[in-house]
Amino acid sequence: MDSSNENMRAVLLVGGLGTRLRSVVPSAPKPLASIGERPFLELLVRQLRCQGIHRLVMCTGYRSHDIEAEFGDGHTRDVSIEYSTELQPLGTAGALRLARPHLEGEPDFLVMNGDSFMEMDFSQLIRFHRKSGGLVSMAVVQMKNDMRYGKVEVGAKGRVTGFLEKGGGTPTGLVNAGVYVFSHRALEYLPEGPASLEKDVFPQLLCQGIYAHVQQGIFIDIGIPEDYARAQQLCESLYEAALRNQNLGAGD
Repeated sequence: MDSSNENMRAVLLVGGLGTRLRSVVPSAPKPLASIGERPFLELLVRQLRCQGIHRLVMCTGYRSHDIEAEFGDGHTRDVSIEYSTELQPLGTAGALRLARPHLEGEPDFLVMNGDSFMEMDFSQLIRFHRKSGGLVSMAVVQMKNDMRYGKVEVGAKGRVTGFLEKGGGTPTGLVNAGVYVFSHRALEYLPEGPASLEKDVFPQLLCQGIYAHVQQGIFIDIGIPEDYARAQQLCESLYEAALRNQNLGAGD
């Protein structure tokens, strides 16, 4: 297993309300929405474990007890899980700030949205981040004919130069895939109270250095019923993708 992953901690942002998915998943938090016979969050845990990342922090909120009841301390899935639970909605940035006590002594760490899946080799993103020297590196993926996502503008050497709001610009471009590597010092820029990484933090960090690493694999976000239905159709392919990079070694 690639040494880039050794002792890496991963933070999973799984506290959202999931209101847009409530019509088809009325009684469970979005990360526990079933894909086949297993919760969507199982995909992310398996993907991390198969690439040698076993230390997880789950940032929970809405129906946090359901997620803890399903995953516990992680030992049945060969991982170690700690929980950081918000008592009121804090957004992605607020949830990550709350989790700071779990990240002491970590020079860098992965952060993942709990409602999207990106087929990728984490070690490549980690090495890319360490080479770039920026505060944050994000996985991005090319999307066609989809105005649901904001676009990421990327310049020389992968440095992010700007963000376009949803519906802005052309319908084709690079979009944020919801997987990041953070340097520990990036935590200093997280504001107090509810805040969004995408809207409130990342635009303010452009001058400090945010970099994008383009991915080619399967990407899916189950935030709306149409994409949740597509995830059901892709269930077998998604689980295969989650295991695909488990034997990759060094080299980009």
